[in-house]
Amino acid sequence: MAFDVRIPPLGESVTEGVILRWVKRDGDGVRPDDILLELETDKATMELPAERAGVLRILRREGEKVSVGDVIARIEEGGAAEEAKPAPDARAAERARGQPAAAAAVEPAEPIGPKLEAASEQDTATVASPRGVGPLSPAVRRLIEEHRLEASAIPASGKGGRLTKDDVLAYLERTERAAPSARPVPVAAEAARAAPEAARAELERVRPGPEQVRPAPPEADGEERVPMSAIRKRIAERLVQAQRTAAILTTFNEIDMSAVQALRARYKDRFRERYGVGLGFMSFFARATIAALQETPTLNAEIRGDDVVYKHFVHLGVAVATARGLVVPVVHDAHLMSFAEIEREIERLAARARDGKLTLDELSGGTFTLTNGGIFGSLLSTPILNPPQSGILGMHKIEKRPVVVDDQVVVRPMMYVAVSYDHRLVDGEQAVTFLVRVKERLEDPSRLLLEV
Repeated sequence: MAFDVRIPPLGESVTEGVILRWVKRDGDGVRPDDILLELETDKATMELPAERAGVLRILRREGEKVSVGDVIARIEEGGAAEEAKPAPDARAAERARGQPAAAAAVEPAEPIGPKLEAASEQDTATVASPRGVGPLSPAVRRLIEEHRLEASAIPASGKGGRLTKDDVLAYLERTERAAPSARPVPVAAEAARAAPEAARAELERVRPGPEQVRPAPPEADGEERVPMSAIRKRIAERLVQAQRTAAILTTFNEIDMSAVQALRARYKDRFRERYGVGLGFMSFFARATIAALQETPTLNAEIRGDDVVYKHFVHLGVAVATARGLVVPVVHDAHLMSFAEIEREIERLAARARDGKLTLDELSGGTFTLTNGGIFGSLLSTPILNPPQSGILGMHKIEKRPVVVDDQVVVRPMMYVAVSYDHRLVDGEQAVTFLVRVKERLEDPSRLLLEV
């Protein structure tokens, strides 16, 4: 009996994803909790574990779009998959037995192809190729028949000399570029009749539709066309959504970072020895932000229909740049955390973000966001809201500049900061007050420790 591997619920508002990579191969033995594949949604990349032990039969290919509830594989009862055995040489078998060689044994279906549970033995049996390329699976037979190829002319790379679908596709790509005289010789009509109708129908069902396989438009010289990832598409959608649905306004200030730099330099080694994590600027900004939000709660609220929902907690989003785009993991209950706990959680989430291992819970529920363009050298910017949040604080590059202190011009390490807010909910006075409160606590960090 086979167990269906289905796409599970992916979280609120997420209904589909793309199979990024199969960790296990078709025919592999799997155990409960073994990771089968990586699935990319518009919010995160997640791993899908096995629920049963058995032999994996893959039905959906890497790169295919799948929806919640789709069957993407089956796990058959039994131990680890046996290694594919090469087809016996017909002439050697005939000499050994003194009689014509028997038909090739039944071979498992080609990897990443459909498995037909209800098919008869005739439907699932494979046909041995005439020149030792191994038995042909239904998917390979279908390609050979469609393109009228000679199987023995195609180099085989599968186990035991088996011809795989990738071998056929690579051969087709090569011959497409060849001269007409070099095109393959048509295969015999008898081989064309060997493909079972059930296999044909099932293969047609799982073949990518027009929305998945489109001919790529011609590229101009010097251009390269790369499909957008699901995460990049989601980023684009949310940024446009924020611009369309919120009245975004930004206010700026600057912070003298002398006191924070001095405190950090003085205690960073002892901090790492004590807590096993570095003392960065993010924990200072996180604690200053949390304190400022307590005085200006509208920046930690959201508009929900005709209501304003105030949050008596802070789930702090922290923007992280990854190879797949910008993601915003959430430090949940940041208002209850110490400096060390905030630093540990940010470090953990950033590592998971870069590895593409964030879960939906780690990306959900944020009430306010921090983003630090300064690590890339940004001097000033206007951050865009992360809906449905009403505020986002942008940090920037620390740069030494001349400033006036006690009527004297001195050089200080200064940082421009910017808070973007939803003007439908937050007034300018509240936004400015928030930013001033952040500034005050960072220029006098003892206030963070005393919580005053």
